[in-house]
Amino acid sequence: MNPDPNASDSHLPDPQGRAEIQSLLAAAGLHPRRSLGQHFLADPNVTRRIVRLADVGPGVRVVEIGAGTGTLTAALAATGAHVVAYEVDSGLVEILEREVGSLPNVEIRERDASKIDLADELAGGPWTMVSNLPYNVGTGIVLDALRGAPDVVRFVVMIQHEVADRFLAKPGTRTYGVPSVVVGLHARGRLAFRVSPSVFVPPPRVGSAVVELDRVPALEGAESAIELAVAAFGQRRKMVRRSLAGVFTDPDGALRAAGIDPTSRAEVLSVDDYLALAGVST
Repeated sequence: MNPDPNASDSHLPDPQGRAEIQSLLAAAGLHPRRSLGQHFLADPNVTRRIVRLADVGPGVRVVEIGAGTGTLTAALAATGAHVVAYEVDSGLVEILEREVGSLPNVEIRERDASKIDLADELAGGPWTMVSNLPYNVGTGIVLDALRGAPDVVRFVVMIQHEVADRFLAKPGTRTYGVPSVVVGLHARGRLAFRVSPSVFVPPPRVGSAVVELDRVPALEGAESAIELAVAAFGQRRKMVRRSLAGVFTDPDGALRAAGIDPTSRAEVLSVDDYLALAGVST
């Protein structure tokens, strides 16, 4: 059950607002870096809403990617959860050390989370990922964690709304693709709420959304199913009999054996279709 969105936040500190974030950045001589996808969440109400939705507390391990100036970090730590906060920008790490570094349940790691082995870094879970993800790496981090970091069992993440749509898309829709297949194989997902560009410093050019993903046990053949989806969507406009010609010696026979019409296209095949196809010998 999701937390009551109207529940009290009296136990949480006041999250940083726009003026405080701008002041912290200015004092450090920093400017948001588009190359790092930096858009700092500057609406205390949205920060509180994310923490309520995460529903974490004492004994829960939380990983935050792209901790920025520490507003979400501090709010998560106030629940009693143990927070491991990743930040690649050394200037922001200095701000984090001042803002939350003294908290006994916060660990700051100066690393590029898009280039590390999360399974190795986050051994000994379970973990909940709660993050305002950097725009330039957020998609890959979530998909890589779903595929390769099984100790991350829950995600409450802010991403671009178009990415959220792709994560949760159904077969036959314009936004359905490989990310949809990965999410469908590894999690139950829902869109929690959409967020206006105006709540960020600086405002991005597109809207954002918070999504919830709860891991489900991986089925046999899941990774093979993803590889088949990658091949099929690599030539999205072609019939799958052609896009999978480099995978199967007899693509028509393999598709029929899986109960799939060889003239179908990648976007109409369900997660179950890709799993069934993964069970057919190449």
